[in-house]
Amino acid sequence: MRRRRRQHGARQAGFLTTAAVPAAEGRSRPIPATAGIGLRAAHHADFLATRPAIPWVEVHSENFFADGGRQLQVLDAVRRDYGLSLHGVGLSLGSTDPLDPEHLRRLARLVRRVEPALVSEHVAWGSMEGTFLNDLLPMPCTNEALAHLVSRIGQVQDALGRRILVENVSSYLRLAGSEMTEWEFLVALARRAGCLLLLDVNNIFVNAANHGFDPLVYLEAIPPELVAEFHIAGHSVVEAEGETLLVDTHDAPVTAAVWQLLGAALTRIGRRPVLLERDARLPPLPELLAEARLADQLMERAHVRVA
Repeated sequence: MRRRRRQHGARQAGFLTTAAVPAAEGRSRPIPATAGIGLRAAHHADFLATRPAIPWVEVHSENFFADGGRQLQVLDAVRRDYGLSLHGVGLSLGSTDPLDPEHLRRLARLVRRVEPALVSEHVAWGSMEGTFLNDLLPMPCTNEALAHLVSRIGQVQDALGRRILVENVSSYLRLAGSEMTEWEFLVALARRAGCLLLLDVNNIFVNAANHGFDPLVYLEAIPPELVAEFHIAGHSVVEAEGETLLVDTHDAPVTAAVWQLLGAALTRIGRRPVLLERDARLPPLPELLAEARLADQLMERAHVRVA
């Protein structure tokens, strides 16, 4: 359950009224079907100093919403030599509050500036009646929620002028009133909204353990043409009210069981970019890169088809 930070100012009306955007030196490089890492501020200096041989990185969009400064300078330097993915954590696509126009305006401005290869968000909600919650909370799998998300994703894609990816999130409670499975919900969402899926393999594993379904059934139900990227991460095991829960904490290495599930996903769906996420208890950069290379080795060993 990742925590989120907002780093922008007050709301303003209108999604598309933006200030002039600094000219970018061409688009970021394409993202191949290989491993990448989530690039966090603690690793910026080492990354720029060593220029590691990894083809692409992903950053949290909201950390680069400022109008200038060191963070954007780092991003400009990175995007010249690496494929770049922008991964959002704060749009609250599933909330019943209106989309935050200031947030969307800043995201659109950043997208125009750095021209990332991929832009993604979460199938989640995180605000209620103007109060911003610090979680990515799951959606009920209902037709009403589906229609709501389709409309919201349409607004975002119109504002950005491009297709986005949406990611499945972890959950820890059974939501009453669901009318379909999580995987049926995601497939319908991608088809109706015209977006693509970012499958978080760790979240599939976590939810399967917490809710008692077979993660392979989940993967079998996802049409390969809808999947553009995979995420992998570590999780924690906690005891709550006499029950064991898995929690998506991004603070540990990927477990053997999640690596195995990624192998199954690659076999079923095909090679895709695989992003290693780590947001807490960050290891040294070389250690993170070494773990990411395990995904490349898995793709090389697995019998998978290239999309």
